[in-house]
Amino acid sequence: MGRTIVVANQKGGVGKTTTAINLSAAIAENGKKVLVVDMDPQGNTTSGLGVDKDNVEKTVYEMLLGEETLEECLQKEIFENLSLIPSNINLSGAEIELIGIEEKEFLLKKALEPVKSDYDFILIDCPPSLNMLTINSMCAGDTVLVPIQCEYYALEGLSQLIHTVDLVKERLNPDIEIEGVVFTMYDARTNLSLQVVENVKDNLNQNIYKSIIPRNVRLAEAPSYGLPVTMYDTRSAGAEAYRLLADEVIHRGEE
Repeated sequence: MGRTIVVANQKGGVGKTTTAINLSAAIAENGKKVLVVDMDPQGNTTSGLGVDKDNVEKTVYEMLLGEETLEECLQKEIFENLSLIPSNINLSGAEIELIGIEEKEFLLKKALEPVKSDYDFILIDCPPSLNMLTINSMCAGDTVLVPIQCEYYALEGLSQLIHTVDLVKERLNPDIEIEGVVFTMYDARTNLSLQVVENVKDNLNQNIYKSIIPRNVRLAEAPSYGLPVTMYDTRSAGAEAYRLLADEVIHRGEE
C-alpha cells in the first residue's frame, strides 16, 4: 500500500508547490510510482509539471464533484513513473458547491481509494489556506509534510497548522501524522536562515528533515519550462537537495 503525503502550509510563498513538484519527480526518479494530486486552484503544480492548466478539461474539480472518474482525470506518466491529477481555477468554486454534500470532507479520500495500491507514493499539493480543500487532503493523507521558509515568521503559521492536523486527527482521520518539516529557501549567507532552523529545532517536537532546500535560481526558473528541477538542470543545487530529501522520505517508512 502506498503512502499518501499531504504537502501543506497555510502561509503562501514557502516553497510548498516547488516541494510538491520536485519531491515527487525525485521520488519517481528512484523508480517509485508516484501520483501527484493538485488541490490548489492556482494550478501551479499542474503547470509546473508541464500540463497546460487553462486547457485541461478533466481536473480534480470534476473528480470531487463526481462528474468524472479518477481514471478520466488522470494524466498518466507525464514523466516516467509520475502521473498527475491536474487542477485549475475552476476548483476555487468547489468550496461553495460542496456545501450540503454528505461527508464532503472525504470526497478526495473516496476518489483515491481504488488506486492507492497502484502507487508507491501519492503527493497532494494543498492551497495556501486551511479550507475545505486542505481538510479533504488531510482526510485522504497518511502524513503531512510541512515546508517552512527560512524567515523570521516561520514558526507563526506552523502552530496553527499543527493545531489543524490535531483537529483532523481527533475528528476525521485518526491515522494522520505529521511527516516532518522541511526547510526551504535557505540562504547560507544570512545568519537569519541559520537562526530560524535552530529556533524551529528548539521549539518543535517534530521530525525535521536533514535535507535543507537552498535558494536556487534554477529552482525558480524550472516551473516556467514545465519541468521539475531534476530534469531542467539535473546538477543544480536545487536538484541535489530534492534528491536528498526524496531519499529521506522514501526511507523514513523503513525505520
